Amino acid sequence: MRAGVYVDGYNLYYGGRHLAGSGPDRWKWLDVRGLVSDIVAAQRSWPAASIDRIVYCTARIDARANPEGHAEQDVYLKALLASGSVDHIEYGKYVTGVRQRPLAVKGATPGAAPTLVRSGWPVMVQSELGSPQRDALFMVSTLHQEEKGSDVNVASHLLVDALTEAVDAAVVVSNDSDLRFPVQLARSRVPVGLVNPRGGHVAGDLRGHPDDGVGRHWWRGLGAADFTDHQLPESAGGHTRPPSW
Repeated sequence: MRAGVYVDGYNLYYGGRHLAGSGPDRWKWLDVRGLVSDIVAAQRSWPAASIDRIVYCTARIDARANPEGHAEQDVYLKALLASGSVDHIEYGKYVTGVRQRPLAVKGATPGAAPTLVRSGWPVMVQSELGSPQRDALFMVSTLHQEEKGSDVNVASHLLVDALTEAVDAAVVVSNDSDLRFPVQLARSRVPVGLVNPRGGHVAGDLRGHPDDGVGRHWWRGLGAADFTDHQLPESAGGHTRPPSW
């Protein structure tokens, strides 16, 4: 059974930061192939499965906004390819800009909607004519940074490989509910394993039944040890782990 693995790199990174980022052990220099190989080997419903290809979907950090992060990410991506930890990297875009938003504070009770901050005595907003404007909204400009395209790239590679019979099974490493449709369609063609990088419950739109479609589907949440126990060598493919990692 040839298994294709499709990884949302940012979803995986933020899962690791959530689970292991505050601990003493290092976790960022992740060996993706080592991690997914152990996960697949533990699935009793896939006794003869082997990893055929690993597609890692990400976007490059903006070097102007975060030069250190860009340099560290660049070393890691080169190490992934040079060491064979992934077979292909598909790039989306990393968008940086400024957005104007209304100023808000948290709701008074847990789960309550945020409260917009409006002018009121003694802090008032004046109109162009100089008259005070009660209940005017305060607007702030904020730095906006967003990765775009990874979910689409995961979905595209997953469906192309499943529909062309390039793989006999698929593993999706993401908990992005936007993948609901491609994951459901893939389950009609091949067994699909879903790995939630944050651990805990899988997003509702990604849930299903092991017997849906062709069957033999499974779900798995990661834990902190999954990250810390699957690290690349300090020098991987000629690229050295960043000191802060």
